[in-house]
Amino acid sequence: MSSVPAAALPAPTPWRDKLNGVLFVALMAGAVVQLADLPAIRAMGLSPLVVGIVCGMLYGNFLRGTMPADWGAGVNFTARRLLRIAVAFYGLNISIQQIVAVGLPGLAVSVAVVVGTLVIGAVVGQRLLGLDRDTALLTSAGSAICGAAAVLAFEPTLRAAPHKSAVAVATVVLFGTVSMFLYPVLYHAGWLPFDTQALGIYIGGTIHEVAQVVGAASNIDPATTEVATIVKMTRVALLVPVLLVLGLWLRSAARRSGETDQGANRLPVPWFAVGFLVFAIINSLQVLPADLVNAIRRLDVFALTMAMTALGIETRFAQIRKAGPRVLALGLVLYVWLLLGGYGLVMAVA
Repeated sequence: MSSVPAAALPAPTPWRDKLNGVLFVALMAGAVVQLADLPAIRAMGLSPLVVGIVCGMLYGNFLRGTMPADWGAGVNFTARRLLRIAVAFYGLNISIQQIVAVGLPGLAVSVAVVVGTLVIGAVVGQRLLGLDRDTALLTSAGSAICGAAAVLAFEPTLRAAPHKSAVAVATVVLFGTVSMFLYPVLYHAGWLPFDTQALGIYIGGTIHEVAQVVGAASNIDPATTEVATIVKMTRVALLVPVLLVLGLWLRSAARRSGETDQGANRLPVPWFAVGFLVFAIINSLQVLPADLVNAIRRLDVFALTMAMTALGIETRFAQIRKAGPRVLALGLVLYVWLLLGGYGLVMAVA
């Protein structure tokens, strides 16, 4: 009596495991977007990116065992490669017209805030608080430029560990949320004696996330909201030159220390920063239909949410606790600088 051998199941392949991991993160990101759209979450000014890293961290620390280990390759791909692509497409959110619209005062405040925050953060973080270079720069970038999106852009350039990005984003959430509620209170109490233009420059030039800027300014009036949003996007536009300078500095530091790098002869600005600039120019030229641009922007937010969720999954609470108090201290120092230094800058140019 002969027996027919059972058909063997196809063996898992690396690309299939990676795809499963990416799809798993996409499923989580879909739930995150719905969660971030709840009125209570929107009222707090929390973007899908921030909600994504929080949900990812909760899953990664409490439910990680429910995900097949082989899917980790897809999670890592999302947190690295997809992240870079999404940052490039983020350039469609800004235009040269926006930068021109804020005028010289708005541009001057934006540049001073970005440069000052990065320098103060690097010096205070490393020399006074004893933080490592990557954590200090990631935290400074989140406060200086555009919150979680800036942290995402700096992370691959620095080749930083995921938990360092997570603690940097935590400062964005904490102090940016405080700003969203504090600024309108200060204005209505008469402590911000600015006209509409100057107030918009102050809010857009000193609050961390775009959503937090809109949340704060919308509690004042629509005209202030418009100015604040444009100034905030001017800070976002500074991401490319900052990454270029960062790349030059990292390459110079590596040469001084005698380190070798396979990419030592390449242009020190990362390719996704070049892509960011290209898409910003495309948006400025208005060569794409508005509906298409809006669709790409929504898709890009989803991709960034996926990247943040993946970073959260790869982050461990134990790593955050190790540097937590010092990172919060740096975030507080930078927040005081943004409040008081930004006030002085606006008073000087207004």
